[in-house]
Amino acid sequence: MSLSHEIPSYLTSQGIGPWGVYLEQIDRVTPHLGSLARWVETLKRPKRILIVDVPIERDDGTIAHYEGYRIQHNTSRGPGKGGVRFHQDVTLSEVMALSAWMTVKNAAINVPYGGAKGGIRVDPRTLSMGELQRMTRRYTSEINIIIGPTKDIPAPDVNTNEQIMAWMMDTYSMNQGSTSSGVVTGKPISLGGSLGRREATGRGVFVVGCEAADKLGMDLKGVRIAVQGFGNVGGIAARLFAEAGARIVAVQDHQTTVINENGLNVPELQEHVAKYGSVAGFAEAQELTDRTQFWGLDCDILIPAALEQQITGKNAHEIRARIILEGANGPTTPAADDILHDKGVLVVPDVIANAGGVTVSYFEWVQDFSSFFWTEDEINLRLTRIMREAFAAVWQLAEDKKVSLRTAAFIVGCTRVLQAREMRGLYP
Repeated sequence: MSLSHEIPSYLTSQGIGPWGVYLEQIDRVTPHLGSLARWVETLKRPKRILIVDVPIERDDGTIAHYEGYRIQHNTSRGPGKGGVRFHQDVTLSEVMALSAWMTVKNAAINVPYGGAKGGIRVDPRTLSMGELQRMTRRYTSEINIIIGPTKDIPAPDVNTNEQIMAWMMDTYSMNQGSTSSGVVTGKPISLGGSLGRREATGRGVFVVGCEAADKLGMDLKGVRIAVQGFGNVGGIAARLFAEAGARIVAVQDHQTTVINENGLNVPELQEHVAKYGSVAGFAEAQELTDRTQFWGLDCDILIPAALEQQITGKNAHEIRARIILEGANGPTTPAADDILHDKGVLVVPDVIANAGGVTVSYFEWVQDFSSFFWTEDEINLRLTRIMREAFAAVWQLAEDKKVSLRTAAFIVGCTRVLQAREMRGLYP
């Protein structure tokens, strides 16, 4: 291989981390891309990587430095789109992979975005509200050179929310000299946010979960569901499934796992978490001392809605669910995918299952440009239609080509991205 075709070492030295998982997924889909495979290296190289230093003055007068990232993986189909997470374990490999999955996701559900992602390596629980605001504003100023309503639009992710987005929007707007509400999505309603955005990702998991269950002839009434992660995705999905008659028999968060074979009372559990910060100590449940036992629980549907690489070759054998709905990004490794396939477990991949959030972010962006806002019913109806249509297309392709839903979703997404790349050509 000539030197000009070699992949830079920083793109291949991430081992089996998230970026390594993504690269293996691309290798698996490449044989299905036909003549577009000549462009596949496009998908293996992020368009732009920005690593920034984020210094702030702490409340005690000391100066602290944090490492931040904003990565634009691909913008062939439109501006970059993806969340910003604040987490102590954020790495370059993780943000690269998350930006790439956003590229595939946005194309698979056919919204006119490319893929991007951002993050700061920090435990936000160690910061005061003032420190959190100063860090957010400094980070926004540092990445200001590559974001914008027509360039790259951040959104909430792990440990970020409407308030973080409000600070980001305000900082960007002050630097621009005018209010620019479309620079981020997931904002407060009072600043141009969209109704239904907060629940969108969890609602999308529920919608495709219903479609998947229907394909397998499963009646949701009485179906047993285990959820990992009980935040904005897992908690909302659990509530909607419970309202549809399913039993939420287990929930795992960062502290512990709680189980109740008769079904957890989801609204009461959400109130408990809001008050105490964890599902730990919930009175109407039994706690498991061994976190690894979660994966072997007897359930019909499993929803990993926490972080990536949770289902691996080490624990996939234990899973007893018939359906896995990936509420998180990249929760299943390729080795686990193979094991689950052999076990006959239907995995609904993240690029379809959790696409509800970016879909309503697209609605918010459109509403901001037009300054005309839709009702929540309109939002939910549009979301449901797009999610069902995307799932149906992926399901049909999987049936036609005899491949997994993940491979089918990647075929759809990667084909659309590479078609755009080919039609646009190379400049200069």
